[in-house]
Amino acid sequence: MDKLYDAWAKRNPDWEIRFKEPVIERFANYGSGAGESVEMRGKIFGGGYEVFILAFFMGLYANRKRRLPEDPALRHCFGQPIVYWGNVGQKAGRTDYGALRDYMFAALIARTDIDFIALDKGELSLRKAVDKLIEAMEGYANYGFQLIFDKLQREPDFFFQDGAFFQLFKEITPQQQVEEPPSEGHREIEPAPL
Repeated sequence: MDKLYDAWAKRNPDWEIRFKEPVIERFANYGSGAGESVEMRGKIFGGGYEVFILAFFMGLYANRKRRLPEDPALRHCFGQPIVYWGNVGQKAGRTDYGALRDYMFAALIARTDIDFIALDKGELSLRKAVDKLIEAMEGYANYGFQLIFDKLQREPDFFFQDGAFFQLFKEITPQQQVEEPPSEGHREIEPAPL
């Protein structure tokens, strides 16, 4: 599994270029250099990959993917492999994303159809397994980007409120049914002792 993780972490997932200005640049310091702090620029996130991570989890929680366009001209990447996302050695005050990368990888393993026996036997190449993980990752993120974009179109001021992204997560996550406790006059039947 370490080889698979390492090969996945060396990749640089694509995203749909049409989300660059209205989503990524709106919320992150993407492409603006490291001169000023995030707060001074009025941004919520530092690197553009932080918005990608958020969009990925939105797609994952909604359990929905949206394929990227086949045309490479309509796709883009951050130019930084996953292994370096949140790399604390790069900037002071940056949070290490090691655990977050692990969670993303685990979620992809759980939700991606990979024949691990075939991979272990060499019948499935490491490259093809990683391609499946990256395709799933890109699909979840692309769906999340579309959710954010659609929300901006419907409610342009929505993201100016505290907890806006959390609220959006709540909107897309199915609410679990809570079982009602038994009423006062009702008593649960206990199983008979053996």
